[in-house]
Amino acid sequence: MAQSIRPAEVCKALLAALGGAEGQRRKRKRDQTPDAIGLAVKRALLERAVEEDPEPEAFEEWLLNYPLTCDAPQLAGSASAMARAVFEEWRLAHSLGEFRVWLDRGAPSEDVGDGNEHRSHSNVRETK
Repeated sequence: MAQSIRPAEVCKALLAALGGAEGQRRKRKRDQTPDAIGLAVKRALLERAVEEDPEPEAFEEWLLNYPLTCDAPQLAGSASAMARAVFEEWRLAHSLGEFRVWLDRGAPSEDVGDGNEHRSHSNVRETK
């Protein structure tokens, strides 16, 4: 990987991006429990990666081993799936300039907010 950035830097930016994901989750008109669990698993993984800041060349192995170190063994499957997703985002940060610029800007999103905003989405049908 040319000009590798630290895993902690990428994960810190990905933590900021979770605000947008949480904003989207609050707007959905269905049970949010699975989404909330997934976001909590991802947040825990990203926070640990920021705290431990593994070496860039060891990050893939660190992610593979992360599910074995989860505080909640029943979430090991979810943690494994999130570790794969974070690895893909890590790779994107190195290969896709626009993604890295977005992360460097703090991962801005219109969906970050207190959940009281109402936006119309053309692909979502309102229910009455």
